[in-house]
Order: sequence, then C-alpha cells, then structure tokens
Amino acid sequence: MSIDNTAITTIDGKATTLGAVRAPVTMVVNVASKCGLTPQYGALEELQKTYGARGFTVLGFPCNQFMFQEPGSNAEIETYCTTTWGVTFPMFDKVKVNGKGKHPLYDELTKVKDSEGKAGNVKWNFEKFLVLPNGEIKRFRPTTVPDDPAIISVIEANLPK
Repeated sequence: MSIDNTAITTIDGKATTLGAVRAPVTMVVNVASKCGLTPQYGALEELQKTYGARGFTVLGFPCNQFMFQEPGSNAEIETYCTTTWGVTFPMFDKVKVNGKGKHPLYDELTKVKDSEGKAGNVKWNFEKFLVLPNGEIKRFRPTTVPDDPAIISVIEANLPK
C-alpha cells in the first residue's frame, strides 16, 4: 500500500487521503494538548510559516493514547490549537498510533527506523515523521524538537532554494 493512498479524515470530518493533503516535504506528528511536550506546537507552527511557501507542511494527528493527554473532541482540539498556538497547518481526526485499532497511516510509519535503527511503536506524543519527495521517511522521536538541526537539515535538503 502506498502511504499516499492512505485514507485520513480532517479534524472537521472530511474524508481525504494523505497524498491529497501532503506537500513535497511533510511532517506527520501525533499531537496532544495536555502534554509536557505540547509547547512543540509553537515550533511546529514556526516551521509551517518558515517553509510552507517552499513546499513543506505539518500534518497534526491528535492522539489520546499516552496518559489520556488529548481528551477533547475534534472541535475542542481545533479551537485549542488555533487560539492557544496559532496553528495554521492541517489537523486531522483523533487517531490511535499504537496497538489495537492503530490507524493504517501509523501502521506504515511505525515500520520506519529512527536514527538509532529502532522501528516499532510510537514512544509518546509529538513523534515526528518526515515524508520526503522521493517517498523516503525519516523518523524523529518525541523529545527531538521540531526545529532541531537534524530535522532542519533534512527539510532544507529536500526543498527548493
């Protein structure tokens, strides 16, 4: 299955596919509003503003699997993200990223190894997957901040100047 053909649902309930919404360089992130890592929303939005016009986007997938840190409805999540963090990047329906009921997108993404050669379950909220123009995927664990030099270098290397 091509990752671009994966069915996803926008936060306001519209059915689409990953390929229909992704940019040449796309960061897929499982997000949560009540997590110690929630301030990463600010850096994610900065990446969107900095690189969006050059062919980059962040796609946020709320997830309530880690200590129930995303308990709200889709409408509540959307309001929180836009009013608290000024989020302009696309947000999607709440998903499961691990275990029974894992979303098909994360079924594919979790096969990708991180920089230490480890694939498998998402460790926590804000795990990042960069989908590159050639279909390659780079994985960054939750504590790697969105503007980490390792992430920025991959984004820069895959966008037009």
